[in-house]
This record gives sequence, C-alpha cells and structure tokens, in this order.
Amino acid sequence: MKTLYLDCGMGAAGDMLSAALAGLLPDPDGFVDKLNALGIPGVRYELIPAEKCGITGLRMSVTVDGREEDEYYHAHEHHHEHSHEHDHEGHHHEHHHHSVLGEIEHILSHTSLPEGAAENVMEVYKIIAAAESKAHGVPVELVHFHEVGALDAVADIAAVCLMIEEISPESVIVSPINTGFGKVKCAHGILPVPAPATAEILREMPIYSGRFEGEMCTPTGAALLKKFATEFGQMPVMRVEKIGYGMGKKDFEAANCVRAMLGETEAESGGVTELCCNIDDMTAEEIGFACEELLRGGALEVFTVPCMMKKFRQGTLLTVLCRPEDREKTAAEIFRLTETIGIRESYKTRRTLKRSVGTVGGARMKISEGEGVKRSKVEYDDAAALAREKGLSLREARRELERGE
Repeated sequence: MKTLYLDCGMGAAGDMLSAALAGLLPDPDGFVDKLNALGIPGVRYELIPAEKCGITGLRMSVTVDGREEDEYYHAHEHHHEHSHEHDHEGHHHEHHHHSVLGEIEHILSHTSLPEGAAENVMEVYKIIAAAESKAHGVPVELVHFHEVGALDAVADIAAVCLMIEEISPESVIVSPINTGFGKVKCAHGILPVPAPATAEILREMPIYSGRFEGEMCTPTGAALLKKFATEFGQMPVMRVEKIGYGMGKKDFEAANCVRAMLGETEAESGGVTELCCNIDDMTAEEIGFACEELLRGGALEVFTVPCMMKKFRQGTLLTVLCRPEDREKTAAEIFRLTETIGIRESYKTRRTLKRSVGTVGGARMKISEGEGVKRSKVEYDDAAALAREKGLSLREARRELERGE
C-alpha cells in the first residue's frame, strides 16, 4: 500500500507541510511553477533550501504582494470585528476583518485550482471556521479572517491539497502531534498554547506538549492534518522510497521540521480503537446476535471472554476492534445492540500480515505473508464441502486440496 507518513514531532504549520511534501515530488521546482500559475491574488511561492541542526531540507516561502506573512501571527487574527494594531515603530494600523468563508470561495473560483483541490481547500477552511466559532462563541457565518493572512493561508492550504493529489497516497499516517506549551499573544489577548481554536481542531487527535515553549502547531497545520490523516500512530513497517524535510522559520535545539516519508507498507499495520464492555444481563443468543451485527457493521474483530463481575456474578467481556475513524459509529452500535451502560475505549497499535486469496485444487486459499513469514490455509467452506462430498474428515479434505487433488 502506498503510504505517506508525517512525523510531526516538532508540530506542524502549513508552510512546513507543503515544503515536506515538495521534497517527495520528482520535480519540486517545476511544481512550484504550477503553484505560481494558479493565480491566487498577489501570491508568489518560492522553495528555498534550508538547514536545521545539520539537516538539509526545504522551506516554502509565500509572499503576498511581495511581503512574507507570518502564519503564527495571522493564525490568531481570526475575529468578528476589526482590531487596531501597532507595529514595532509604534505606527497605528487598522486591520479590516472581512474575508469570510464566502470570500475564500470567491478567491478560489478565480484561480486555476482543479475542482477537487478547491473543494479540499474549502473543507480545510470549514474545519478552521468551525473551530474558531466554537472556541470564541461566534456563529460560523460571522467568523472572519484577516485579509492578507487569509491569502497566505489559502496559498499554504492550496499547495498541500495539490501535492497530496499529486502524490496520491492510499494511506496517510500522522504521528502524535507536538503542540508546544506556554502562552501566545493574539488579537483576543493572551491565550494558552495550543490556542483554543487549534485545541478544538486537534480534539480526538493524539497530541502532547513536548519540551519546547511556544506554539508548535498552527490552526492551518492542525486542520490540514485532520483533513488528510487516515490514521494516527507511529510509523508502520514500510519500505521508504522518498523523504522530505519541511523546515519551520524558528530555531530550536532540535531540528524544527516536519518529516514526510513515502513508501510501501509491508503489512497492514497501524492503529485500531478497542471498545470493551461488561455484560451480565443478556442471554448467549442475544450477545451472539450483537456480535454478528457489529461485524456486519464494519468492526474489524469482535470476541467475548467470560469474566467475574460485581457480587461475583458471572458475566461476559465484549471486545470490539474497529478503525479509529469508525469509533463513534461502533460505540453507538454497541449501546444499541447490548444492555451495557458504559464502554471503555483505548487506542492500540497493531501489526498484521498482508492477506490475499489464491486458489489451489479449485478451492480458495487464504495467504498471509510479511515480516519474514508466509503461510496459507484452505478456506473452511471449500474444505467442508469436499469433506461432506467424499466422507472425509476436515483435516483430510484440507490435505487433499493442498496437494491439488
């Protein structure tokens, strides 16, 4: 499986992600020419070689009317009225906040951005707007973005969306995200890191504060990861073919970069959500029906184990494994199908062999391989059919099929 792994151990920002992905492209400079031809008003992209802690990589510079914006500043200029700022020389500036979601859509409609990529850009912006709305108590339709800062963010988001489309990975795995810690000064005042909107976007994603003070993950970076990640966790077993380093602007003791790794996974590896509950007031038939329905609904695995409950009552421990993105749906199904009043949830990493189906002697054969192992087994239904037809035991039927008889 073609897999993209994003290491966000130093956080994530739009420009860091776009630079990291650019390092995976066969002709990064040629792709930047395509970006500059999109026609985003006043925007110009430039890919610059950069170095952090002795590691060489790329930095994506985005200028708006010749001026490079600071995403870490404009990320928090989202507001529902205009504000007054002073520059370092004390001059007064008035910033008008009138680039609403509709205006972003208007900007995109006047570019040559492909329809699919434009839709993805809007989806990322809707993630940011929804988070701003919830964090600051402003209706989504009134969430405005600083005009120039919005163009800078549009450029970063458009670049990432186009690059993901170009790379077209089947799976995007994102590491736990370093948010940083401390305080950040913005239009709303002094806020904790991660800032409220960023924290809202990162909800239900694995995050940690790390050891460096400051804002390591921006709303744009968080929203892009939320949009494109198919799962979160450590890097799976994979044959890495290309590596890209997207450098941030700030310097730390550790290399301030997002690392992107593209390759083929050797096995179906990654994370699963484990949902467990104890049951003592259902019959075996009722529990069996619930298990069947959960599997039909998309659960990866369902099993039960006898257990001892309160007052030494015999009960059943029901365990359901599902994909992380299916956790809410699966939990709702467990509540619907069983009498439980509580579900325990945890995230598990797993390693599985790659599975395929072949044929031998006219019967289906399950094949499992990877990590130095290869094994095969005749499908039960086919072996059972032959056993009944010839009056054999199941083991004899399997042996006969494996010999191709």
